[in-house]
Amino acid sequence: MTASEARPAHLEPETWRFYRHAMSALNAAGAPYLVGGAYAFERYTGIERHTKDFDIFCLREDAEEVLRVLRDDVGCRTEVTFPHWLGKAYNPGTGDFVDVIYSSGSGIAVVDADWFAHRKSAVVLGIEASLCPAEEIIWSKAFILERERYDGNDVAHLLHARAAELDWERVMRRFAEHWRVLFSHLTLFGFIYPDKRATIPAWVMEDLTQRLQAEATAPPPAARICRGTLLSRAQYLVDIEKWGYEDARLAPQIQMTSRDIDHWTKAIGEQNRRREDHR
Repeated sequence: MTASEARPAHLEPETWRFYRHAMSALNAAGAPYLVGGAYAFERYTGIERHTKDFDIFCLREDAEEVLRVLRDDVGCRTEVTFPHWLGKAYNPGTGDFVDVIYSSGSGIAVVDADWFAHRKSAVVLGIEASLCPAEEIIWSKAFILERERYDGNDVAHLLHARAAELDWERVMRRFAEHWRVLFSHLTLFGFIYPDKRATIPAWVMEDLTQRLQAEATAPPPAARICRGTLLSRAQYLVDIEKWGYEDARLAPQIQMTSRDIDHWTKAIGEQNRRREDHR
């Protein structure tokens, strides 16, 4: 066994074999996927995490085939947990999951061809694989600002490790009209790591600062839209349900329907119950 194939100390042997089997089966079937989550994060930042799931990303149109391979060739129980972004494959023998992700819970960070065009080759748990690009990981994590889960620290650590080599033009395109979210993370990054401020290209900060200044002198939009729901599925429901704001998740460029939103919202209660049960 080579060093690259050695089992990490934090993984049980059965879990290690399961994740390797899943990747090997997907590779053999030619199912296109990218490794994300803790394993990609560790490669980009050096920060190791112990999780009970293994995140892979794919195009929405490939999700059915990926889940089929995990069901038929690996022996998982599979489900499309949230049709707008997530399927799951469960290994009943070990209690581990493979999350099959093709968007984000907010409907913003949809996996598209560019994720694959800019993927990074890697060996993960001894298996040849491709990693999600750091730019797209930052894009997707920047919108996870829940009360119970905040990924801003992940964004800061990714910037700390990779800011000097990121494709900043692509990052800017990814955030598009949501540039304020990017600006907020970059501003915090400069606060967290004063010595690293210069790793963010000056033109990026100048561009975003000019946009902010332009908005400060422009009249506010007429529509009462709350974009908080793009950051947290729970914390801004009062704005939609009681204060009369329009839900930004229903905008044409966001790939969520009213049915998706209802399903995603109802799951909050189940998640809270599970959290209470584990206390």
